[in-house]
Amino acid sequence: MTDHYHIYGIGAALVDTEIQVTDGNLRAMAVAKGVMTLVDEPRQHELMDYLQDHLVHSQRASGGSGANTIIAASYFGCRSFYSCKVADDENGAFYLNDIKDAGVDYPAHLGGAEGITGKCLVLITPDAERSMNTFLGISAELSVNELDTAAIDAADYVYIEGYLVSSDTGRAAAIALRQRAETRNTLTALSLSDPAMVQFFRDGLLEMIGNRVDLLFCNREEAMGFTGCDNLEDAAQSLQDYCRSFAITCGAEGALVFDGKHSYSIDAQAVEAVDSNGAGDMFAGAFLYALSQGHGYDTAGRFACLAASKVVSQYGPRLRPEQHQELKQAFFG
Repeated sequence: MTDHYHIYGIGAALVDTEIQVTDGNLRAMAVAKGVMTLVDEPRQHELMDYLQDHLVHSQRASGGSGANTIIAASYFGCRSFYSCKVADDENGAFYLNDIKDAGVDYPAHLGGAEGITGKCLVLITPDAERSMNTFLGISAELSVNELDTAAIDAADYVYIEGYLVSSDTGRAAAIALRQRAETRNTLTALSLSDPAMVQFFRDGLLEMIGNRVDLLFCNREEAMGFTGCDNLEDAAQSLQDYCRSFAITCGAEGALVFDGKHSYSIDAQAVEAVDSNGAGDMFAGAFLYALSQGHGYDTAGRFACLAASKVVSQYGPRLRPEQHQELKQAFFG
């Protein structure tokens, strides 16, 4: 293990299958559009059976919101560590090999548990919106046992995926990670992850946040839902009760970032969006990378918007490894 990490992340380990569908398909399957819905394995099989003719065009990748962020940061140049839980099955081996290839370290004991590695069916409609149906599998059992205290102590930031709030043991692990980081004066970052998490698990998110985290990531809908405000300006003001700084993504309108003293309105890159899956994850990964290199919030926000625009302009939640280097060169020179 290296003696220093820029980011230590925690989140669900999900093997994503991304499929292009129509709004009519969503209605026929009774799938809620634009959010993440937790499902059991029979329901996921039911959806896969309906979509059988679509699977020839599907793409498989290691995923989970937190993993996408940590992998992006790693490809940009961060030294990264990730705690998750996978089973001793084919998907689990695929997942660990994939994050290892991205340069991400993980606890040495991962991969031997009995069970089923988590899976996420990501449905992309022509308007680029993503609707996710997630069977957590063994990820629902992620716990403090998957934490690595030596790696936590060696990190500049810990990054917590808000989706963990839906699991009792996952939420406890996230809280333990934040508390450990706070005792070491390690910076804490958390993503609200999804409007559904804010709507149904707000109390749990408050437990994960504690007194205040150093950096909060969310989109406009999550910010307003979490704070109970009906406009972005009021939500941004209210968020300061829960974090010392934040980044609110606003889709085609860019982002609003706050560094603890000053707010910056960041313009989005003009692109044709085909797939919004992973855009927020990429934004967080690029933002954390820029901060890790000593850049300010204004610069980090502009780089993160650039990276997110690249993700939404192509299919899949992640960029190819070489695209990260191309973006760095284009932005930083």
